[in-house]
Amino acid sequence: MCSKIVFMPLVLQSFLFWMMMACAKPQTHYPSNNTNTTANNNNTDIAMNDTGKNFSWLALGDSYTIGQSVSEDERYPAQTVALLKADMIHVQTLQYIATTGWTTLNLLDAIAAQNPHGPFNIVTLLIGVNDQYQHFDTGSYRKNFTTCLEKAIVLAGNKKDHVFVLSIPDYSVTPFAAGSDTAEIRKELDEFNAINKAITLSYDISYTDITPLTQQAKYDAGLIAGDGLHPSGKEYAKWAALLAPEIEKVLK
Repeated sequence: MCSKIVFMPLVLQSFLFWMMMACAKPQTHYPSNNTNTTANNNNTDIAMNDTGKNFSWLALGDSYTIGQSVSEDERYPAQTVALLKADMIHVQTLQYIATTGWTTLNLLDAIAAQNPHGPFNIVTLLIGVNDQYQHFDTGSYRKNFTTCLEKAIVLAGNKKDHVFVLSIPDYSVTPFAAGSDTAEIRKELDEFNAINKAITLSYDISYTDITPLTQQAKYDAGLIAGDGLHPSGKEYAKWAALLAPEIEKVLK
């Protein structure tokens, strides 16, 4: 696996990342950040609706999907829904299976535990930063990400064109990483993103590379949330602007 990242000072950095990323062992209960935002709680009424009027979305991931340190309407799925609505594409159900600190294994455990009722018109997947931070080897990440992607395909009713994968953001440019070996962080994230991109494209699934956008935070502090680590609503808006047209191609 990649060499360990040296954090200076070690004790303070470890404590801060524990508090903000909540990197923990796989849990068996996931109630706090898994939300279902909907005007109709009966998913079967709208799942895979061919009328084009109302659609359902399942967002899978970690802190970047649940929008750690931003409001619910600033999360990238919520902002994408707003853009789609402006183009007369209405997502009536937006469901999250995502929690800060989750690895690919945590996400797989949560999917199994919650057993979401699909199929969903849209399934997004963004996962891997905690695998990198917790020093998972690339072989394990490759295996687990592939399983996550296959789960996403099933949840989309085996319609691969309804699945959308996003790359892992580059947190090396954030204030949190200051004093760390940022070059090594970036190198490891590049390796993990090369893996998730290759797997995604091998399944002929849409891949949205948001990593370059997140690197702009090095020069624009407004792209980082108040915790000094996660993206701000302004940053998530950039992701939504990239993702919305890709979703529109499928749902229109």
